[in-house]
Amino acid sequence: MKMGHSRAASGGVRPVANREVKSVGEARSSPPARPNGDLASVTGIPEAELTPKVRAAIMTLTRELERLGRELEHSRSRIVDLERLADQDSLVCAANGRAFARELSRMMSFAERYGTPGSVLYFDINGLKRINDSFGHAAGDAAIRHVAAALTQNVRESDFVGRLGGDEFGVILTNTGARAAHEKAASLAAGIEARPFEWRGRRLTLNVAYGACAFTGGDDVAKALDEADRDMYARKQGAKAAAWRPSARFRRTPGWGLRERGLLVFPRARLLRRRGCPVRQPRP
Repeated sequence: MKMGHSRAASGGVRPVANREVKSVGEARSSPPARPNGDLASVTGIPEAELTPKVRAAIMTLTRELERLGRELEHSRSRIVDLERLADQDSLVCAANGRAFARELSRMMSFAERYGTPGSVLYFDINGLKRINDSFGHAAGDAAIRHVAAALTQNVRESDFVGRLGGDEFGVILTNTGARAAHEKAASLAAGIEARPFEWRGRRLTLNVAYGACAFTGGDDVAKALDEADRDMYARKQGAKAAAWRPSARFRRTPGWGLRERGLLVFPRARLLRRRGCPVRQPRP
């Protein structure tokens, strides 16, 4: 379930309607309502026993009960608001890491009880430090919000999106196996890269690394997140290795490829010897 659209029965982050809640001071200032009908019929006290003092005491108690009822309603509203704030991330419209872990634990219990598959996705924004260094941290925050919006807008109502911290996000997919989870993660990553975000007149393209871990019940939350994180890291390292292509001129350099195989130990010393310069040997 996405943040802001969660069902109350899900146990996740509950949505809070935008409503005006009167303060306690405003509640006290409102005039108390009077009991409808005859006081004797409302209280069940015979008319002969309703002396002026008894009437005044009953009205005082009635006003106090009304005040306590208003304060109770105000306190309930505040508790709902505080629960929402405790589970919501401070930067983006998504759950924080604590709420995400709790929802993942709940979904694992559901999968174990009913035998349904589930998956957790792990996303990491590539190059966020470069954006912070080049355009400032405000641009980095905008990039994080952009990725959060792209994730929440492209998952089902039954799925759950959370920010795990920094530039890392998690997505819980219900009724989804390992293969479908990897396909969905790849689709989300492609959608983020295909949709640049505007920052002060410049279009910045983002890309994310992703990993996935499927669970069927009885798994541990920390273990599932760690496996998804490892899958994401392996995919990121593989992408870096595939993206590095030396130029033809570099490949013609003497000794190219030996460093990668551990055979070229002192390339600078070899170059100095070739030029006839004295070389100081490293200490053993």
